[in-house]
Amino acid sequence: MSSHGGDVPYAQETWTAEEADVLRRYFTNLEGPVFALVNLPEVVKGALFARYSRTAKSLRRLFLDEFVGDLDMSGDHGVDATVGLARAEQLYDRVFFEYGDDSVAQLGGVHLACEQASNLLTKVLERGRLMSYMEKSTRYVAYDTRLPNGRYRYYRSPEILASPLGARYVGDMDRMFDAYAQLLPVLYDWFSQCYPKVPGDSDFAHRQALKAKAFDTVRGLLPSAATSNLGIYGSGQAYEGLLLRMRAHPLPEAREYSDLMLAELRKVIPSWVRRVDVADRGSAWSKYRENNDAAMTDLVSAIFGPDGGPGPGPATRAGPQVALVDWDPDAEVKVVTAMLYPYSHLGEEDLAGRVAAMPVAQRLEVMDKYAGERLNRRHRPGRALERCSYRFDVISDYGAFRDLQRHRLLTIEWQGLTPYHGYTMPAVVTDAGGSPAYEEVMSRSAALYEALGEYFGPTVAAYAVTLAHRVRYSVQLNARAAMHMLELRTTPQGHPEYRDVCQQMHRLIAGKAGHGALAEMMRFVDHSGPEEEAEHGLGRLQAERRAEARRRSGAR
Repeated sequence: MSSHGGDVPYAQETWTAEEADVLRRYFTNLEGPVFALVNLPEVVKGALFARYSRTAKSLRRLFLDEFVGDLDMSGDHGVDATVGLARAEQLYDRVFFEYGDDSVAQLGGVHLACEQASNLLTKVLERGRLMSYMEKSTRYVAYDTRLPNGRYRYYRSPEILASPLGARYVGDMDRMFDAYAQLLPVLYDWFSQCYPKVPGDSDFAHRQALKAKAFDTVRGLLPSAATSNLGIYGSGQAYEGLLLRMRAHPLPEAREYSDLMLAELRKVIPSWVRRVDVADRGSAWSKYRENNDAAMTDLVSAIFGPDGGPGPGPATRAGPQVALVDWDPDAEVKVVTAMLYPYSHLGEEDLAGRVAAMPVAQRLEVMDKYAGERLNRRHRPGRALERCSYRFDVISDYGAFRDLQRHRLLTIEWQGLTPYHGYTMPAVVTDAGGSPAYEEVMSRSAALYEALGEYFGPTVAAYAVTLAHRVRYSVQLNARAAMHMLELRTTPQGHPEYRDVCQQMHRLIAGKAGHGALAEMMRFVDHSGPEEEAEHGLGRLQAERRAEARRRSGAR
């Protein structure tokens, strides 16, 4: 790879003439970090994005290495993804004028690859509910090697590099990645000794589980500037909303990246994103968002002080904190009413009164019948569970927040990322002798944050904050969404930090809210903890065993 010229902070891949001839048929550009996928079957695009999350390769390189050989391209030799814009424009305009743009823009979608995005930008990209995302996983992809240009994979903000802090930023980031690279093999060897391979497990499955455990343990050392690759699928309307948010965002990277996305989307859905930079349409909408954010920031500063509340505190290493702050005391009566409603011919108020008069045992019977015989967590009851909701105030490390934030049915808001809430350090890091190096990274991160904050403000300074540092956020979700998230995110193969968050949520629903019957319906929430470490310390091993069995049987 070679870098772009000027101050564009993205690495550029090079291709042979033969590779470029293939790629230009299916990708809207061959150079930039953002590009759309075209002229491919939907199943191929979906498979590409699925594989994308577990490889360090770019999407175009992955396509060449692992997918081209299985495609029938005999009819595609004259295809060029970069032409045909005028014809597409005429077609979309005719449909728009006849049916209306907002409704039509929901009916077609685009697969867009977004590469070399910082871990601050990915949270902006993944905010919309009406899109699908597949992000490169820190569990399957190591950050311990440098690119061919000698750089580690972190975002090099042109604004920072052009400032007096540019050299320090690069030096501190490199040292943080150096520590990650040094601790990764230490933790892998430690886990190898703690969890030796047992008879029946393949070397490959055992190694994969060990790597996942080591990656999970050291990922906290990565700064938020660490870059990721992200595959997005969404409708034209969803992309328009995303671009409008990005153009109003205080992070310069988000605003600049929106221009890259807009350029590629205009090659495939030009009319659907036409309003984004029209002065009295998209530009005005983005300005409205920007003005509101600025006004609220100023108001909070005036009320609570320039830091918006508490400033720097001790660098504690406590676990996640979860508080249930709002719930409906009558939730179970309302949920039972919703369960019975579609099967009766009674009005809502009449039915609710009858349910309220029921003996508790009868209401429990309704809930039991409605849940049915759930054999696994994918057997999910219907929408009656959406009748009640819960609101939690959470402090966890940023890595766990990243994983939970992607659940699109949540209403989630988060505060600025700073080092002020402390950080998490897995106990095994100390056991393996890695705590001095780990703590040095946390200290370096906090000092760089302070320096960047004085020069650029807190939004840009957040690049220096690590995935181990804790962030405060609120989560509001209904009981049906809670069933899905809590059962999924408490499985033994999950990261310990978000497992802890979701286990606490489940206990609070049952205990503090007093919704024991609803909590019982979430029967696949796994509350195993450190005491079961010897049994499933390699939480990913069971999944690797299942994958190995599928490979051996040839199952898909």
